[in-house]
This record gives sequence, structure tokens and C-alpha cells, in this order.
Amino acid sequence: MKYLELKIPPVLLVFLFSVFMWVVSLALPQIDLHRYFKNIVFGLLSAISALIVILGVVSFRRADTTVNPINPGSSSSLVQTGIYKYTRNPMYLGFVLFLVGLSVFLQSIFSMFLIPLFIVYMNVFQIKPEEEALVKLFGEEFTSYQKNVRRWI
Repeated sequence: MKYLELKIPPVLLVFLFSVFMWVVSLALPQIDLHRYFKNIVFGLLSAISALIVILGVVSFRRADTTVNPINPGSSSSLVQTGIYKYTRNPMYLGFVLFLVGLSVFLQSIFSMFLIPLFIVYMNVFQIKPEEEALVKLFGEEFTSYQKNVRRWI
């Protein structure tokens, strides 16, 4: 299944999972959450998600390196500052938080079960190939970073 590696832009994948979660929420029973609760949880998780993603992008921009997840081999520097001191994949972490908030908003426990599939897909077809490219580019500097900072949180 190597043909899927680095092929689907993560933002598009979030969109596709969001649509699939919405379809699942329509097709399967929902839980009844108070309107304010679901809106507050979705709003809060969306805001936190956006903040984490923006912090990741800003760190990349400050380091003058690419944010293109399809071509990690074009990275010009290894970013280890800012939010990257705490997670190696803040943008992907932000995407997961958004999907969690969306499942609450959709009031669908069944759509929540799709989130681990997103995480597995990201680990196998996006993150691992990115890490392989970064090891080739940055060698011991990246492997040392891997030892000190977790992949997700």
C-alpha cells in the first residue's frame, strides 16, 4: 500500500473524514446532547485546533521551510522550537482535535469511532514517510529529536 504514502493532502483527508462522519451521523443513531454543550465543545475544540495548527505553520514559516506535507524531502530546516518542543506533528494533532469536536457537534458516537482510523492512516501513510524523509535529510539531529519529542502528544 506504499502507493498511498504522501498522496492525499492531510487537509483534504480531514475534509473527507468530516463528510464521512456527517454521513455516519445521519445514518446511525445519535446521542442527545444539549445544544449549548455540543456547540461549546465544538467551538472550544475548533479554536484549540486552529491555534495548534497556526502555531505549527508559524513555526515553519519562521524557520523558512516548507509546510507542504506531500513533499517533506524539500524541508530546508528541522523545526524544534515553539510548539514543536511538545509535539512533532502539531498540525495533525490539531486536525484530530477538530474531528473530535465535530463528532460531539454531530452527536454521533459512531462518527467518533472513525477518528482512530484517521490517526492510523496519518501514522502509516503520512507521518512515517515524512519521518523517513527527515532522517535522510537531517540524520542524527532528527533521530535525537524523535527520542525527545513525542509524535502526537
